[in-house]
Amino acid sequence: MLRHMNIPRSALLLLALAMLALGACASGSAIVTGKPRAPIAPEQVRIYLEPPAAFDVIGLVNASSNAGWTEQGSLDYAIEELKRQAAKLGANGVLLVSSGDRTTTIIGGQGTPYVYAVPVVAKTVQARAIFVKGQ
Repeated sequence: MLRHMNIPRSALLLLALAMLALGACASGSAIVTGKPRAPIAPEQVRIYLEPPAAFDVIGLVNASSNAGWTEQGSLDYAIEELKRQAAKLGANGVLLVSSGDRTTTIIGGQGTPYVYAVPVVAKTVQARAIFVKGQ
């Protein structure tokens, strides 16, 4: 079928490499609102859907990813990035606030007779970075 579309192989290769580069990571950020503690390993950060009995809020953390081959894979990468951001603040927990999707579009083909648009959906998560007392 691609033979009938007459798209140069170099354009297809470039598109594939661009999508791989754009989709091969998770990104995140943190805003400190409380007192940070010494950083810990991300594996020590627990995820909470409900507030634990006693905790201090250290900050707000966000993460997004479109790196997975499936929606669940992208969400897993975003959660891991969320834990990395929280661990940098010394939080031993993240209290999930929300999750969702962010869609962007890659437009290509400039300089050729072909124009294409590729939607890219990233999974996003937001949480409070918390220090759970007694954990």
